[in-house]
Amino acid sequence: MSVVVVSSFVSLLFVASISIYLVASEDRDFGGAVFSVNSKLYGKERSLSVLKAHDDIRHLQWHKVLASGVTLPLGGIGRPGPDAVGLYYAKIGIGTPPREYYVQVDTGCDIMWVNCIDCRDCPKKGYHGMDLTLYDPELSITGRSVTCDEEFCTEINGGTVTGCKTNASCLFTEIYGDGSESTGSFVKDVIQYDSVSGDLETKLATGSVVFGCSSNQTGNLGSSEDAFDGILGFGKSNASVISQLASSGKVKKMFAHCLDGDNGGGIFAIGHVVQPKVNSTHLIQDANEPHYAVNVTGIEVGTEYLNYSTDPYGRREKKRAIIDSGTTLAYLPEVIYKPLLEKIVEGQSDMRLSILDDQYTCFKPSESIDDGFPAVTFYFENSLSLNVYPHDYLFPFEDFLCFGWQNNGVDSIGSRDTIVLGDLVLSNKLVLYDLENQTIGWTEYNCSSSIMLRDEITGSVVDAL
Repeated sequence: MSVVVVSSFVSLLFVASISIYLVASEDRDFGGAVFSVNSKLYGKERSLSVLKAHDDIRHLQWHKVLASGVTLPLGGIGRPGPDAVGLYYAKIGIGTPPREYYVQVDTGCDIMWVNCIDCRDCPKKGYHGMDLTLYDPELSITGRSVTCDEEFCTEINGGTVTGCKTNASCLFTEIYGDGSESTGSFVKDVIQYDSVSGDLETKLATGSVVFGCSSNQTGNLGSSEDAFDGILGFGKSNASVISQLASSGKVKKMFAHCLDGDNGGGIFAIGHVVQPKVNSTHLIQDANEPHYAVNVTGIEVGTEYLNYSTDPYGRREKKRAIIDSGTTLAYLPEVIYKPLLEKIVEGQSDMRLSILDDQYTCFKPSESIDDGFPAVTFYFENSLSLNVYPHDYLFPFEDFLCFGWQNNGVDSIGSRDTIVLGDLVLSNKLVLYDLENQTIGWTEYNCSSSIMLRDEITGSVVDAL
């Protein structure tokens, strides 16, 4: 029986290129990886409809030595506009000896998969004509099939797999919101990477993970124009890469990203970030919550709070917000979207608003952005706040400036009351996901500078980048 994994968010906006090396033994672990990032949309003509379509797809679906930490330099810029990048991909190494694979990295998707050798219709060429590689477990001395009676398979199925027979493969079906599917069987092999430790040396490390060997893709996944070798899941379930590496002692179950919204690029790090310090709030603890979600307690435009409560006693109503680095824009329930936009533009009496692509509210700029528009502040539990400035939520398109706030409209992301905060509002902030303590937090930060990680082996603090 196939494992059906429905991902609500398809692809992470941050992606990196991992430097891969061969390691003699899997028994000694130093942890970490060093990535350099490329963008899927870099140098490619973009339109608002393409960016919106990307977000819509995401919203329709969503015992060894501890590692010292992993720092991944990012490339690209995760916002719309003429210099936008939008989507990112990583070059990773899998197997022994390692072979290179180009994959999208996704915090909203749990399963990692790559195209398999038995794939009949997989494209041989991908984005910008890059050569794609089919994974062949027979060519890796560390690769093997995962059977349907193994713990990984029974856990992801929620119990014993119906009809499971001895030595039968564990099957998967990854379904995406645009109707695309990836199907195949699970395998286990090593990924290899650089680690950075307290002795200021880059060392070699390897981690063994279970991932999908995809034999068939449908829909946009099979499009040669945008094809990659697969997807690297960085979601919150036990099946994700971060969870698997952490459970085997490869890394701390913590990671962070810092997107430079002004200059492009930034930082992606795995491990215990000790500098800069961040304020945090608890992730929503719900067995049915597949995303990194938190409670919003209030929204302020300029110096005025929005009154979006339906509470008969006038108390502020909490709203569920998904923090998603794989979404470009910011999506708001209609009860928030309309008053927020009205408050933003109420001081612009001479402004003429235009609707582009039947969905984007835009205008011709006539003055300094930050002088003419108010900041928007989101408030969360535990006194955490998120400031979004005009230069964050406005993006250029042709001769216009457009608002990145979007009306999530019909129930496109599981609940019309849900807020989705994407890269538009996460830029220029260090965002820390602490899955050890089930918290998430952030602070405004210069993403072109370095961060400090704790080396769990020596206890020293490492200048990560």
